[in-house]
Amino acid sequence: MAIVLQLDPEVESRLIAQAAAQGKSAEELLKILVERLLGYPAPLTPVTLSPQEKAERFLRWVKSHDKIEAPLLSDEAISRASIYK
Repeated sequence: MAIVLQLDPEVESRLIAQAAAQGKSAEELLKILVERLLGYPAPLTPVTLSPQEKAERFLRWVKSHDKIEAPLLSDEAISRASIYK
């Protein structure tokens, strides 16, 4: 079945970036997400990648986080003592 889905440009670019980080097309990622939403089990296909492919996927994943604009945590926020407050 083919379904046409209109996405906001920001959502579309995030979808494409997430799919690329996982080494998938946007269509493949959407199919997986819809199946998970409907309760289908995740496919258990083993991934065998060469060291070069693993490195490329890792670097794509790292680059997919360039746009995150979260504030840095202070030393106090990540201290052991702050856990128990």
